[in-house]
Amino acid sequence: MNEAAQPEALNCPNCGGSVMSDKTACEFCRSRLKTVGCPKCLGLMFLGSKFCANCGAKATAAVVLDESSAGDCPRCRKPMQMLQIEAVMVRECRTCGGFWSDVDTFEELCANSEKQASVLGFIGSEAHPNSHPATVSYVPCPDCGELMNRSNFAKASGVIIDLCKKHGVWFDADELPKIIAFISSGGLDRQREKEKISIQDERRKLRDDARRMSTIERRAGIAGIRDDDDVSGLRGFIRALFG
Repeated sequence: MNEAAQPEALNCPNCGGSVMSDKTACEFCRSRLKTVGCPKCLGLMFLGSKFCANCGAKATAAVVLDESSAGDCPRCRKPMQMLQIEAVMVRECRTCGGFWSDVDTFEELCANSEKQASVLGFIGSEAHPNSHPATVSYVPCPDCGELMNRSNFAKASGVIIDLCKKHGVWFDADELPKIIAFISSGGLDRQREKEKISIQDERRKLRDDARRMSTIERRAGIAGIRDDDDVSGLRGFIRALFG
């Protein structure tokens, strides 16, 4: 059995004092502390540090904001904290490592590779030690309290996210890194192309059906077809698709 990792001495980003990495507050200036992994060497540093003490890499800029409106974690029911990671605003559960993103932020994250890199640099790609097991359970939206839908992101990622269509998306600890990796590898673009092809195929099928119906009309006589409400409704539906 491997021994638990021993805490190491780090410098407080506020006062520079030496503090052990397992501390949640600086004993000198009482600043609140949170350890994060260096995006380059994965060494520990305190949130708010400008550079990694191990390799000198520039740290991802992240700050903890007011937590009064962050709400409770859908999994743990513990208060979340509001984080600003570079230009990305998310809420984090410090207990299980899950993240909550509103709809607009998630859309921007999907479309912006720099924001993806910033978030991944902050949270890393390793599983959170207290993350919840992958069980099928529905959790409430932290904003409205309604149970969220479960969905395979992009229908192809294999990552099941919890979604409130009005307010946002909940990611368990290891889900957000997986989604960012899926997007970065081109998975979202590939799925969008598949959707476009599927829509084009459906349109071709509808056009073929319309041509067959037109042939039937000519053979059976227009008057007889016009009296058929079901057929008229279908023709109207097809026209609406291409309107």
